[in-house]
Amino acid sequence: MANKSVFQSWFGKNKNVPAASAVNEAGGVAYSLSPRQALAQMAATGCFNQTFYASAAEQLHQVTKLCAKVEAGFIARTAVYARERGAMKDMPAFLCAALSVRSPELLGKVFDRVIDDGRMLRTFVQIVRSGAAGRKSLGSRPKKLVQGWFAARSDEQVFRASVGQSPSLADVVRLSRPRPATRSREALYGWLVGRDVPKADLPELVREFEAYRAEPSGAVPDVPFQMLTALQLGVDEWTAIACQASWQTTRMNLAAFERHGVFKQSGMAYLIAKRLRDPEQIRRAKAFPYQLMAAWSAAHELPGIVRDALQDAMEIALENVPAVTGRVWVLPDVSGSMSSPVTGNRGGGGTSSMRCIDVAALFAAAMLRKNRSAGVLPFAEDVRAAELNPRDTVLTNAAKLAALGGGGTNCSAPLALLNRKRERGDLVVFISDNQSWMDNRAGGQGTATLREWAVFKARNPKAKLVCIDLQPYGTTQAADRADILNVGGFSDAVFDRVAEFANTSTGPDGWVRAIEEVQI
Repeated sequence: MANKSVFQSWFGKNKNVPAASAVNEAGGVAYSLSPRQALAQMAATGCFNQTFYASAAEQLHQVTKLCAKVEAGFIARTAVYARERGAMKDMPAFLCAALSVRSPELLGKVFDRVIDDGRMLRTFVQIVRSGAAGRKSLGSRPKKLVQGWFAARSDEQVFRASVGQSPSLADVVRLSRPRPATRSREALYGWLVGRDVPKADLPELVREFEAYRAEPSGAVPDVPFQMLTALQLGVDEWTAIACQASWQTTRMNLAAFERHGVFKQSGMAYLIAKRLRDPEQIRRAKAFPYQLMAAWSAAHELPGIVRDALQDAMEIALENVPAVTGRVWVLPDVSGSMSSPVTGNRGGGGTSSMRCIDVAALFAAAMLRKNRSAGVLPFAEDVRAAELNPRDTVLTNAAKLAALGGGGTNCSAPLALLNRKRERGDLVVFISDNQSWMDNRAGGQGTATLREWAVFKARNPKAKLVCIDLQPYGTTQAADRADILNVGGFSDAVFDRVAEFANTSTGPDGWVRAIEEVQI
């Protein structure tokens, strides 16, 4: 009898499985994304940091090549989408820098929407000066846009934006030479670059900060938190900072508040818990759900009311998770490559403690929370058992899933299990880095994942498959078609695309189309 692993028939159920077109970073067969899809994925997941399989330099090379393959208008729209919907930072700033060479006119149309705060401005200037985007100086058009950025902001806004280095806002002022329209603005620019200026001319908030820095006593000025951390502050001062902190500052500094005795002060635990669970502040902060998970994971020493508030905040932050009619299967990848930090490894300090596996677990738990009859099949080299209660909080179930990590990657394993059990389903959602390699097979047509999907689809003709990608590698295990959507990212904007695809007749290009529909 002939060896079926070599001489396998592809008649019938597998006739629509296309041949694989790429080899992924792990050496497995895969499908290449189109240039538009790949750039969208890079913009939604790339942070120019070391990932499990790719270095920062490789990501830069890849996104530069992709920018050359798509029209300037799509680059501009992708930059806006990545910033406004995905809340990304480095990648949209790089796309703006690329536009400064490719189409300065289009850059002018999207600059204010992408370069919307001081950090984004400093990142844009840093990228331009590096030469990575094709130029090493601001030039006339970008310089005017930077000058316009300063002119559009009040003295207080410019002062508050002065937190951060490499480059500092003072460096940006020196490079762009914005023209001051008032005496206070002239004094502020001078203060930023270290010149002696008449104190009376400085904006009031700057005068308050300088006075407090000279003698840290009395009321704490309402300045950015980072400006005060170098000072010798006591419990009263830290409590004052906590009282006036923004939602994001509160989330990021819960451990610091605990360390400095803030929660021991009467009413402070209640005040901070109330802020953390405030729906309007959560939406305004545009926090990634995984950032809340990180805060909760590190909150072991915090008062119970604050930990509970973080769980409440997560439920609010994930309010747009889709509820899907019919049977849902969620397949989170818990393999070893998912141990990579979700925003990449920066080297030294600044690396996120949240891994891809944590984000995959969070997505899966959120889907289960909204679709309580959903089945969750975590996988590595094979499917792993997980006891989840859909009535538990998202964070509780996410922690259980994240604890399953390690092993090789076999993306076809959960689909194969569903096929062996002849399960029914209307929506199947993969959450992975798509670097499957254990299910390669000699003589096989296409990927094992797509072959198993063909079997599942034959039994469930109306079923749809969504592949959520958490890392910027540019390949997938299931090529786009009418019943398959590939989408990248780790913000809650991904759920919008999943909901649209699952609950409407939109085609697989819904993600790219959403970018194309951005008005510029």
